[in-house]
Amino acid sequence: MIVILIGYMASGKSTMGRILAKKLNYEFLDLDDYIEKKESSTIKDIFKLKGEIHFRKLETQYLSELLATKTNLVLSLGGGTPCYSNNMDVILKAPNAKSIYLKASIPTLIERLKNEKGKRPLIAHIETDELLAEFIGKHLFERSQFYSLANVTLATDNKTEKDIIEELVLQLF
Repeated sequence: MIVILIGYMASGKSTMGRILAKKLNYEFLDLDDYIEKKESSTIKDIFKLKGEIHFRKLETQYLSELLATKTNLVLSLGGGTPCYSNNMDVILKAPNAKSIYLKASIPTLIERLKNEKGKRPLIAHIETDELLAEFIGKHLFERSQFYSLANVTLATDNKTEKDIIEELVLQLF
């Protein structure tokens, strides 16, 4: 099985993915890290040098590759991955995959993101928490139609990592 974690940036996909993979004795991959390794370039540089459209094509290419070749994998996707190309259809049609939307509220996301702007090209330019809230709210409004298609939605606000992992395992088996 491939467990695919989707959700907005800073929703806990990579953190929970690593813990879940360890618990299940699965391999863990973060799609962004996988792209960086395959392309020998950072996501930031891919955005800067070749643009977002090129990056989104790479996401689709490598997502399809992983779904076709891997098993016993926990895969963490970038926040936008399910929303571009036909990625959500590819995820939902993959016979060996189960998608889980890690849903975090806007205040939770702001708290997690406000000190990470330098590592996040999409929000690096946003200067205040109020503007960040507006940006996240707009994005979530646009993306929720894709996120909500996941096989499972798991609200993560005010839950410990242990609680989230227990819920994830219950949803999977």
